[in-house]
Amino acid sequence: MIPRTIPDPARRRPARRRVATALAAAILGAGVIAPAVAPAADAKFGYIDSGRIFQEYADAKEAQARFDRQVQSWRDEAAEKEKQVKLLRDEVRDQSPILSALKRQEKEEALQRAVGDYEKFIQDIWGPNGKAAAENERATADVVAQIRAAVEKIAGERALDLVLDSAGGVIIYADHSMDITSLVLQELNSRSTTDTKR
Repeated sequence: MIPRTIPDPARRRPARRRVATALAAAILGAGVIAPAVAPAADAKFGYIDSGRIFQEYADAKEAQARFDRQVQSWRDEAAEKEKQVKLLRDEVRDQSPILSALKRQEKEEALQRAVGDYEKFIQDIWGPNGKAAAENERATADVVAQIRAAVEKIAGERALDLVLDSAGGVIIYADHSMDITSLVLQELNSRSTTDTKR
């Protein structure tokens, strides 16, 4: 039997997580970076804006750009496979009346193989354990580790007991003097491995 529909990769894959989106969950997954917290009255707090860090940190922007290029490459390959399926489907439809039973069966089998190849490719790339998710996790892990190290260094230098992330929506109000985002960005960009250091 000839498959009538081609799976849509956008419909079959989960929404693509951007490297930046994963930061808020990963960087402060536990909610905070907190050296031994002192009694509440003596505790010193700070916060960062992870969204701003991902917008301004050169290595994070480069990781996002690499991921976007890889995703575009996969989309191009999927489009080529989808085009092949459409061509075969058109051939079967248009030539079926004039083909012998054996040739029609060969064309239908070729079409089924092409559809199977396309579906497998979509699943391998955008499925729950696909290459897109693995690549995103890898890129996110590198950047998150760098950001955590910078936050911990700045928190140690300023003797902070607790650092929160304002991008997570947890902070309703805080004095701007507690914002260490700029210091963290300076530290990160001083260590940056990209050519676009500040």
